[in-house]
Amino acid sequence: MPLDPLAKRLLTMMAAAAPQARTRPSVEARRQSLAKLMQFARTDAPDVTTRDGVLPGRDHEVPYRLYTPASAEELAPGFVFFHGGGLVAGGIATHDRIAAALAHATGCRLVSVDYRLAPEHPFPAAIEDAITATEWVAREAASLGIDADRLVVGGDSAGATLAAIVCQEAAQTAGLAIAAQCLICPVLDFEETSPSREAFAEGHLIDRVTIEADLADYLPEGIDTADPRVSPLRATRVAGLPTAIIHTAEYDPMRDEGNAYARKLLAAGVAVEHVCHDGMVHNFHAMGAILPQAQLVLSQIGEQVRRAVER
Repeated sequence: MPLDPLAKRLLTMMAAAAPQARTRPSVEARRQSLAKLMQFARTDAPDVTTRDGVLPGRDHEVPYRLYTPASAEELAPGFVFFHGGGLVAGGIATHDRIAAALAHATGCRLVSVDYRLAPEHPFPAAIEDAITATEWVAREAASLGIDADRLVVGGDSAGATLAAIVCQEAAQTAGLAIAAQCLICPVLDFEETSPSREAFAEGHLIDRVTIEADLADYLPEGIDTADPRVSPLRATRVAGLPTAIIHTAEYDPMRDEGNAYARKLLAAGVAVEHVCHDGMVHNFHAMGAILPQAQLVLSQIGEQVRRAVER
């Protein structure tokens, strides 16, 4: 269907404000741009309380924020959340409203992880933090008020990349059980350029220049982009992965890889709930102040997660 009129208006406004000649953004400009964009996020979650803490990394501390909805059970399902931002931008603060909204919608105690960012901490630092954080939440679940048997791992955009990798790694690790994975507008393949990456390379919220800059900042030279830790879609062993909740957007450059991952998991016998949202763009779920569909998709994710953790 056509691009949603409100989404089109947003893209027009962004194009008018952007410089005519697109050059590679600096890391600081990328971070500022994402912070401004995330101001369009909206949350109707007044019942959610928060508590900040740090968890032990390999040789450093990883900050986190725990979100608890008023409706949470004494031992509630848990949701380990990784924010988007191309693995170079974003953090707990930029995604605070989205994390609160997800906690409210899902009824989970949600742990938002402030993993290390590139270029200061290139590949595989973010992955190491994501795995460490998930293992820590599972291990310390009771003290967090979380039922370790009902653990969800998820994220948006590049955060969904980390979530997919954590689930693939956990499938090979005894003792770490994940009930479901929630991937919102996931970035899953840098090995091949899909038709959607070509079709929406410019003028659709996130463009080719930004994507390539993020990858260059994150990935050291010599790393194979077909490595599943870079491109989770390229994993050869996906049978037995947790139930997958995948949301993609019709006008998102990353649409095709998200859709392909849903098909790949289904073919391997993994339970999948996949929705490709007509007329929507990348990150639409985080723009509730502009796009009514954002609140609708968060509510839908809430229902899907509640079903997944009760199976």
